[in-house]
Amino acid sequence: MEIKLSAQARVSQEKLSVDFIPGVVYGKGAENHNLKIKKVDFEKAFSKAGESNLISLDFGSGPVKVLVKDTQRNPLKNTFTHVDFYQVNMKEKITAEIPFHFIGEAKAIKELGGVLIKNMSHLEVECLPGDLIDHIDVDISVLNTFEDAIRINDLVLPPSISATSHTNEMITAVREPKVEAEPEPVVAEVAPVEGAPVEGGTVPVAGAPAAGAKKEEAKKPGEKK
Repeated sequence: MEIKLSAQARVSQEKLSVDFIPGVVYGKGAENHNLKIKKVDFEKAFSKAGESNLISLDFGSGPVKVLVKDTQRNPLKNTFTHVDFYQVNMKEKITAEIPFHFIGEAKAIKELGGVLIKNMSHLEVECLPGDLIDHIDVDISVLNTFEDAIRINDLVLPPSISATSHTNEMITAVREPKVEAEPEPVVAEVAPVEGAPVEGGTVPVAGAPAAGAKKEEAKKPGEKK
């Protein structure tokens, strides 16, 4: 399905209304053009194309094939504030990032209670612009144990597309759930009560003579000790 988008030439330092966002289109051997695009039109096209599908962009001199190379957003409103388009040559290979779609059901999650870990969200590939695809499926149903993993070399890509990475990096795996140790019961130490019976006797009351101590007799008047 062809994704179309219209734009207009933008004069340098032109102040735009809130309905438009500024942009630029550039490419290898192509002239740079400053553009203004209706915000609603771009949002609709970008929701279909993302950064890995071609857009047929017409800004006055006939449509050209472009990719969305970069976008800027308002950090508070999360609305687009600028967009960069890259004009492609349909006869020359390009590099692009294709997002992963994780499909299927992993036994290690369903039966063993594991947690899916995604180490990568996309793959950088090289291909002709016309061979770009929306996404790459990653079937996690092969993850039966916590030792299993899916790596770049496990992907089945169309013959016209090749990964730019030469490493066999892990894409996803299932992590064993964390088991929290039960807290040990806390035994409160209670201070013995004075006079209460304890093993081997009683706790002496403060000021009372110790057991076995002789009681001192009171002196009579005039007596020497």
